[in-house]
Amino acid sequence: MRGESSGVNRFAHPCHRQSHIRGRTAGIVAAVTEADAGQHRLAVLDAATLRVGTTLDMDTTCAELAEFVVPAMADLAIVDVVPPDAPEHAVPPGRARLRRAALVHTAELRSRLAPLVPPGAFVLHRTGNVVERHPSPHPPPGTPPTDPTDPTDPTDPTDPTDTLTVLHAAGIHTTLVVPLVVHGRRVGVLVLARAPGSAHDFTDEAALLVEDLAARAAVAIDKARRYTHAQGIAVDLQRALLTEPGTPHPNLELAFRYLPSGTTSVVGGDWYEVVRLSFGRTLLVMGDVMGHGIEAAVDMSHYRATLRQVATMDLPPHRILRRLDALIDARESARPATCLLALADPGRDRWTFASAGHLPPALMAAGRPVELLEIPTGPPLGTGVGGYEPLTRRLLPDETLLLYTDGLVERRGQDIDDSLARLAALRPPAGGALDDLLDGVLLGLAPQTGEDDIALLAARVRPR
Repeated sequence: MRGESSGVNRFAHPCHRQSHIRGRTAGIVAAVTEADAGQHRLAVLDAATLRVGTTLDMDTTCAELAEFVVPAMADLAIVDVVPPDAPEHAVPPGRARLRRAALVHTAELRSRLAPLVPPGAFVLHRTGNVVERHPSPHPPPGTPPTDPTDPTDPTDPTDPTDTLTVLHAAGIHTTLVVPLVVHGRRVGVLVLARAPGSAHDFTDEAALLVEDLAARAAVAIDKARRYTHAQGIAVDLQRALLTEPGTPHPNLELAFRYLPSGTTSVVGGDWYEVVRLSFGRTLLVMGDVMGHGIEAAVDMSHYRATLRQVATMDLPPHRILRRLDALIDARESARPATCLLALADPGRDRWTFASAGHLPPALMAAGRPVELLEIPTGPPLGTGVGGYEPLTRRLLPDETLLLYTDGLVERRGQDIDDSLARLAALRPPAGGALDDLLDGVLLGLAPQTGEDDIALLAARVRPR
């Protein structure tokens, strides 16, 4: 009887059976190797998820990516990104103008990489969405030519901003260039380099891992980039709204400051205003809308416009706050806000104050400690509760009034009384120019990297 037409013949020659067994063993080993490689890739990507994109700051995210791959996967990592504002500049054909966000390399390469453009500067890159490895015996389709003598080559070898040109001049010829792409839109490029004699090798498997890593990192970078762009719009809006407060009467001298918070310019709802009233009186306003971002800035502009309208009714400060509270409470989506009003009346030598949940103003005079005024504090605007009361204080010509928002004094984990005590302990030059006084206050109190924005207003009566 004949054997089966398919399968392994049990009566085959022993050598044939051994060959088949070796083939099956090789297949099992290859499958195990692929499984190990897949597990390694997943482990690397999971680790990158935890370490890359921990903040909404674009430069920090790019630095985290570069530090993740050096020295584990390469000897040099460069991350260049499309600027958040994406300005239009004259760029040669086939080039892209990017901003260098991160540059990390091993200590052995430090002396060779001095000509590289540092982080923060702009560089030029060849365009295209292909993964490029140099040198490569078979460049991918669409890779631009690399012959410096080719007149169609968009890369000028004498251009100091060309990254690959600088690397080649430093003796580094093994590079891996991977675009950072989100939904088909390039947001940057990741450049990895291998130093001569390095243990790293940009194999096909390594390139696939870097591509997966770049795809995940691109999402975090794009998120941070869009966040930075939105905050830039908010900061511009905030500055535009605060650069032109009303004009006081000639009997009052004023100075202003506004500082956005942190390295990412996270704008808040801090604002100030000046309203000129009859009989030589001037209403000074300091407010703080709760929250951050464009929404807070938009609410701030609405409250500012509403206050100007209410102030024209010539009401006392505490009644202005009552009216504002009712109007803001009538808006369903309105954010609560603190507000402090100070009515300067030099003709009667008096200040009149009213507060809606705001920090107390400070009075400064040469040779005297800073005095924090104890003003009856009502609830923030927008609660609909009301209950605001006035405080009248004598106006002295040698005193300077300081209004401020909480970003100047409040610190995370610190009691507000301790924060205000630091303000009371200041000894600024109260008798000099108001701009110098504000500079002294910021120097003594403002943190290097603030968690909240800061608004300041200083006022002083001019001598009669």
